[in-house]
Amino acid sequence: MKGKPAEKQNAVLDMATMPLTRGHYKVLIAGSMEQIIGAALSTVVGIMIPMIQLVASSTLPSFMQGIMGATSLVGIAVGSTIVGYLADRQGYLGWFRLCPLLIIAGSLLVLFAPREPWILIGLFVAGFGVGGGYSLDSSYISEIMPDRWKIFMVGVAKGTCAIGFILAAVVCWAVLKGYPNAAIWNRLMWIVIAIGAVAFLLRIRFTQSPEWLMGKGLKKEAAAAAGKLLGMNVVVPMPSVPQKGSAKVSYFGMFRGENLKRVILTGIPWACEGLGVYGFGVFLPILVMALGIERDNVTGIAKVMNSVEMTAVINFFILPGFAIGLFMIRKGCGHIRMLVGGFVVCAAGLGLLLLSYCYHLPLWVSVVGFIIFEVFLNAGPHLITFILPAQIFPVEVRSTGSGIAAMLGKIGAVLGVFFMPMLLEWGGIVLLLWVSIGVQLLGAIVAILFRPAKPIKLS
Repeated sequence: MKGKPAEKQNAVLDMATMPLTRGHYKVLIAGSMEQIIGAALSTVVGIMIPMIQLVASSTLPSFMQGIMGATSLVGIAVGSTIVGYLADRQGYLGWFRLCPLLIIAGSLLVLFAPREPWILIGLFVAGFGVGGGYSLDSSYISEIMPDRWKIFMVGVAKGTCAIGFILAAVVCWAVLKGYPNAAIWNRLMWIVIAIGAVAFLLRIRFTQSPEWLMGKGLKKEAAAAAGKLLGMNVVVPMPSVPQKGSAKVSYFGMFRGENLKRVILTGIPWACEGLGVYGFGVFLPILVMALGIERDNVTGIAKVMNSVEMTAVINFFILPGFAIGLFMIRKGCGHIRMLVGGFVVCAAGLGLLLLSYCYHLPLWVSVVGFIIFEVFLNAGPHLITFILPAQIFPVEVRSTGSGIAAMLGKIGAVLGVFFMPMLLEWGGIVLLLWVSIGVQLLGAIVAILFRPAKPIKLS
């Protein structure tokens, strides 16, 4: 009897076919943190902007609102590109630990130097750290998980961003409920700092990616890394033979041939969903006020608090959206079908919101429009665009490809966040909604035109 546990412990398992263990879940949690932080950061920034307007000596211009909302996203775009490229060459581990420290450093700068230039610098640095994590998270998780769980677990990691959206909105509402003073806007950054600290602590005992080490011919180091992460003797499979045109390419080589098609398929729809995730995510409290669907007819900080409360309610529907998407993945639904269908239904939800506003329909119609948009955005485009890079880029350029896709996604998010307050100024909520509907339909069209010749199975 005593020999069985030791025998089981000494058994050698194939990392590609082994069952899920506690170690896999630790990797999943540690590799999901930037998803939570990025969502929390965008939510906090969106709540800070109307609070800054209340305490500023003059109204914050729409141009500056756009700059402030987009700065962290610019950081994400730059960070995902640079860190993804360097990690493929230097290894993931160092950057995996450094990214949360950059997030903390940038957030502390906003907290302790709440003046315009330093706010922008701090948000950029924090965003750089989040973007770097975006390029690593999916790679780490997909390379550690058994084959049959790879894509699903990458999707679960993406789904954790719902926690960030909900947590930040609820905590901000609770803070403002207890201390309704717009002057404390910069203290909301403690939310981002706290989650960043948790991310760093989770990664102290981490190792290099076993599959990355194996790809470099370091077989002993790969086996040791897999054993440390999974807590047992594990055989690390050799990476698949690189496809022609995808191995040993330069950064600019990613924009030629088959790699270019992969970049377009992963990047452009990601940019289109970025408008919905971050454009609406950052400015949701302001959009709620523009649509007139906050609960009470009040002004000042009370109006902001009501919009934050409605934001928290709407954000709660992000989680069931991801749950539906993950269920569809496990049922074998095609990724292009989920991507295209999600974009089309998102456009329909925004169309319902537009009709409700133009024809003064009951409040519940607007809320339903928002819910349709949030549920199907996260069940389709938001989930699938994160999954695709780890799925279609070979391991030799996986972090580079993921980084480029994340960069393009954040460029779309930056444009959406930057122009959203100006669209409100130029044509009100009607123009903003029409543009948003067009962007969702563009994402569907690109996904159809650049879909792979052979269906990709989500497993």
